[in-house]
Amino acid sequence: MRVFAATTANSAKVARMRKLGAEVILAGEDFDAAKDVARGYASDRQDCLFVEDGAEPQIAEGAGTIGVELTPLKISTLLVPVGNGALICGVGRWLKAHSPQTRIVGVCAAGAPAMADSWRAGKPVPASKADTMADGIAVRVPVPAAVEWMRGCVDDVLLVQEAWIPESVRAIRDTLGLLVEPSAAVGIAAALHYSFDGSRLATIITGANLSAEQLAELTQAGPARC
Repeated sequence: MRVFAATTANSAKVARMRKLGAEVILAGEDFDAAKDVARGYASDRQDCLFVEDGAEPQIAEGAGTIGVELTPLKISTLLVPVGNGALICGVGRWLKAHSPQTRIVGVCAAGAPAMADSWRAGKPVPASKADTMADGIAVRVPVPAAVEWMRGCVDDVLLVQEAWIPESVRAIRDTLGLLVEPSAAVGIAAALHYSFDGSRLATIITGANLSAEQLAELTQAGPARC
């Protein structure tokens, strides 16, 4: 398997992919540029299948199993990090069918608002850049299929400011004892800085791929203010 990642990709993620046996090819300044290279690579070879997160229903279906686990909790609002959209589309589609009272709210970084802008516009709205430490959701060019799917299962999309993200990573560290990557903490950031109706608020914490630089910054930082 060949995985294309940006030259700026989180070094911890790259190392883990290689450890799992993937051939990782670094190309482009962000993951949307890396996808363009991957798409061109696959189109030149008959034995290659280009797989794009956010465009493959099977990936969203896999994420939807999280919704199966959450259904019995009768959640009022679920905050879901939004990258290319597979996670929120899979979970949202299941919960809309089996827990219709649950509001599905996506969370994007303010420095990478393309998916939020696209959901509101009802069509892909590319951004000139994606500037956020939450590299897992740093979308610059939305996937059209994911934008269309989101229209049917997402109630709102919120933006979190960059300063809120490390604050939330530290809050998770200090309260749960978990070290998570920045993109995994944006739901907590939204929970800390927005008001929500209902008695049961939940989020999905995704990913623990902290780079050495991020880990050092967290180690030096003091306790989070919750």
